[in-house]
Amino acid sequence: MGMTMTQKILAAHAGLEKVESGQLINAKLDIVLGNDITTPVAVKEFEKAGFQDVFARDRIAIVLDHFVPNKDIKAAEQSKTCREFACSHCISHFYDVGKMGIEHALLPEQGVVTAGDCIIGADSHTCTYGALGAFSTGVGSTDMAAGMAIGMAWFKVPSAIQIHLTGKLPSNCSGKDVILTIIGMIGVDGALYKSMEFTGDGVAALSMDDRLCICNMAIEAGAKNGIFPVDDVTKAYMDGRCERMPVIYEADADAKYEKTIALDLSEIVPTVACPHLPENVRPAKELNDIKIDQVVIGSCTNGRMEDMEAAFKILNGKKVADGVRCIIIPGTMQILRECVERGYYTAFIDAGAVVSTPTCGPCLGGYMGILAAGERCIATTNRNFVGRMGHVKSEVYLASPHTAAASAIKGYITDYQEE
Repeated sequence: MGMTMTQKILAAHAGLEKVESGQLINAKLDIVLGNDITTPVAVKEFEKAGFQDVFARDRIAIVLDHFVPNKDIKAAEQSKTCREFACSHCISHFYDVGKMGIEHALLPEQGVVTAGDCIIGADSHTCTYGALGAFSTGVGSTDMAAGMAIGMAWFKVPSAIQIHLTGKLPSNCSGKDVILTIIGMIGVDGALYKSMEFTGDGVAALSMDDRLCICNMAIEAGAKNGIFPVDDVTKAYMDGRCERMPVIYEADADAKYEKTIALDLSEIVPTVACPHLPENVRPAKELNDIKIDQVVIGSCTNGRMEDMEAAFKILNGKKVADGVRCIIIPGTMQILRECVERGYYTAFIDAGAVVSTPTCGPCLGGYMGILAAGERCIATTNRNFVGRMGHVKSEVYLASPHTAAASAIKGYITDYQEE
C-alpha cells in the first residue's frame, strides 16, 4: 500500500523508507515556531530542562503577534521574555513591533516555510503551512521547548481523509466558504488526528491565499494537518521567496485514505458558522434577520492581500451601517503597506472602518475589539466558541471577507452579490 503526501514527508524526516498510520516516529524538524503567548512557557521549560543552546538559530521563528503592541503589563513581560531569549540565542527569525505580522500570514510571506518541510508550532493554527505542501501542526509549549533544543519531535503518523475538489468558486466566495462548508459536512471532530489531503482538478482554481485559509482551519475539524499538492500556483508563490529549496512530495496512486469527500467548488455558497461551533453552518442568505454590532476582517485565517482586496471592493465608496463597528486588520506589515499604497487604507477610513496594525487582537478575545454581553460580531476569524471574543453572552459568526464586508454595510448578516 502506498503513502499519502503527509506520510511521505514524515517518513523522509524520520529517515524511514515507509511509515503507516498509527506508527510512532521521531522526525527532524525544519522550523519550530512560537508566539508571545506560548514562547515564554517554552523558554521556562527549555531552561528548566537544562538546555544551553538551540539546535539551529535560523530554524526557530518567534513572532510577537497576539498582544502586540503590548496591551498591558503581563503582555509586556511576556514579550520581554521572548526578546531576551531571541537576543541571547541570536534567533534570526524574530519578529517584533515594526517587523511583525500575524504568524501564519507572516512566515509564508517571508519564505521561512517551504514545500516538503516538517514544522511544529506552539499555536494550533500552525497547520496553515500545508498550503505550501509542507507537514505542519500545532503542539504544546513543552514540545516547542524540546524542538528548539534538539530539532526533533515525535508524532503518531496520521491516517488521511481525501477531499477531492472539482469546479471553480463563484466570485462572491473564497477559501473560507470552502472550509466552513467542509467542517459543516464532517463536524468539528470529523477529521480527528487525521490528515486532510486536498486533491482534484479544483485545486488549480484556488489561489494561494485560499489554500492558506483552508489549511489554517483544518484544526477546526480536529485534523492533525491539512495539505495541498504542490502545483504551478504553489511554485509561482515560492519562486524567489523561500530560504530553502522546496522538496516536492506526491501521494502514491495507491495511497490509503479512510474516506473520500467529493466537493464541487461551483456549488459553494457564501457560508456562515453560527455560534458556538465552526460546524454550525448555514448559508448567509438565511441569516438576514440577525443584526450585528461589530465586524472584524483579519486574523491568521483571512488577513491576507486577497482578503483586503475583497473588503476594499465592497466597502469602497460605501458606508458602514450606523451602530456597527468595523475593524480591519492586515495580516502583516507588508500587507498593511500595500493597502496604504493602493489607497485601501483611505477607502476603509472613508467607509467608517478602523484599520489596525497587524495583530491577532480580537480573534482570541485579546484586545482591539472585545464584545460586551449580548453583542454580535461577524468575523473572518477561525473560532466562535463561547466567550471567544469577549463576554460569554456575546456571539461570534464566522464568515468570508466578502460576507463580513457586505454585512458591515447592511448592519445585519447578508451574502455579497456583485452589482
